[in-house]
Amino acid sequence: MAPLYILTTVPRVLSQFLVDAATGGLVASFRTYVKPRHHPRLTAFCSELTGIQQEQVDGGVDLATALAMHDEWLAAAGAAKNRLAVVTWGDWDCRTMLESECTFKGLAKPAYFDRWINLRIPFEAAFDAGRRNLQEAVREAGLQWNGRLHRGLDDARNTACLLVELMRRGVPISITGSLVQPPPPPPPEPELQLQQQLSPANHNFRWCVGGAAATDCCCYCGVAVRGDVVTTPGPMQGRCFLSCGNWTPMGPMCPFFLWAA
Repeated sequence: MAPLYILTTVPRVLSQFLVDAATGGLVASFRTYVKPRHHPRLTAFCSELTGIQQEQVDGGVDLATALAMHDEWLAAAGAAKNRLAVVTWGDWDCRTMLESECTFKGLAKPAYFDRWINLRIPFEAAFDAGRRNLQEAVREAGLQWNGRLHRGLDDARNTACLLVELMRRGVPISITGSLVQPPPPPPPEPELQLQQQLSPANHNFRWCVGGAAATDCCCYCGVAVRGDVVTTPGPMQGRCFLSCGNWTPMGPMCPFFLWAA
């Protein structure tokens, strides 16, 4: 079975644990500090929240280098990129933070970050729980919280332990979020395609004085249809319609007919 890859990201530090989905074992860990390019000085709030110190980010690397180091770590751990599932607590890490940062800096983000498992979703389903932060969820699952909340490596370790516990309980784990566009639907069958083509909603009618019509619709002959108006006295008099564009003295060349909405 593919290893599940645990990703917990703090804006200025990249921290992960690699979990083997078959055994539930923690295979390896990774952490590197990312040096901010535009706001290099940490605020007091950031340091108090995460425990990150200014000298740690000063000695960090830029985001491109961090991502390259991360790929090397995956290769050394024997984790194939096409057999990974990124696991986070919440959607912000992959949907917002890493995506916007790579876009802003013009970096090619590894494709495996485009699909992820928000562990909050299976946890809340399994425990019938309302919104919990990561620390509350870990304790509610009967686990011991280790380390400091909002410190990258500690968050990653506790997320990994919670994942393993949910797997042990038999909780279904699957992809919950994605930045990948779904594939286009298959082309319709010929008959359905013809029905869609003949649908009034799919035609761009522009009626002119005297009943002449211009449209982007073709009749069965493959030529532009002919627009006309019913002149015969009766309930349909004055209604506009489209018919075969290959009209001859002997009549139309195909049975195409469509009332104009």
